[in-house]
Amino acid sequence: MSDACNGCSSATGDGGCSNPNGCPSQEDMKLKKTLSRIKHKVVVMSGKGGVGKSTVAANIAVALALAGKKVGLLDVDVHGPSIPRLLSLKGNAPKVSDGKMEPVQWNRNLWVMSLGFLIPDPNQAVIWRGPVKIGLIKQFVEDVAWGDLDFLVVDCPPGTGDEPLSTLQTLGTDALGVIVTTPQGVAVDDVRRSISFVRELENTVFGVIENMSGFVCPDCGAIHNIFSSGGGEELAREMGANFLGRVPIDPEVARSGDEGYPFMKVHKDTSTGKIFAEIIKPLLALPE
Repeated sequence: MSDACNGCSSATGDGGCSNPNGCPSQEDMKLKKTLSRIKHKVVVMSGKGGVGKSTVAANIAVALALAGKKVGLLDVDVHGPSIPRLLSLKGNAPKVSDGKMEPVQWNRNLWVMSLGFLIPDPNQAVIWRGPVKIGLIKQFVEDVAWGDLDFLVVDCPPGTGDEPLSTLQTLGTDALGVIVTTPQGVAVDDVRRSISFVRELENTVFGVIENMSGFVCPDCGAIHNIFSSGGGEELAREMGANFLGRVPIDPEVARSGDEGYPFMKVHKDTSTGKIFAEIIKPLLALPE
């Protein structure tokens, strides 16, 4: 009988177990304990690369934190972690306390974890196969001292491969999928598969965000549709998903990302900032 069995009601006197399904491992119990302290899990994903998913995830997390919520932001993009740059946290390293990693604190309401914190050389390529990536993602959930959170926002790499699959399986079926697309048909086709992917795993698609929808003129503030517009909204309607909002191409969003300050911290009162504020309203309305 292992130490984990001591005191268990299923343990038998001869060192066996009366539970036909066996008992959860210590790792499973640790993961369950961590998840029990997180009210809402939001997985930001897309079937297409280059749609601005990390920027959207970072600004959603910042907006929730500025609204007074306790937020964790987890970057599981193993091969291209960009959250540290977007939040000007490059060069930080998580501390280890009581056998757990402490996430890097951005402000009093937002804590961040990324593989980018653990790679000393930013030019080093991460060449990992699936099982290693899967193990890292699970470790980033159960071995990080997230504490009590209102939201855990997860930034996934594009596609429906190891990282988003492992993320949803680790977080459980109550994790919500937020799908980011651009309006063009070539992006919408790939993103459609992301919606099906989330549903096949029995998770809920919380909504679709159409990013890079029109261009905000820096001189007059008018929005010009230099690409197409409405593809994300049409996709949401077609797939029976909520449409959360349309975010235009705003030069200040790009500049803020390059310079490492969150757009929603300094530009929340602009037209684009108000769009992000509307996007998080349904999240803020979730039951406590």
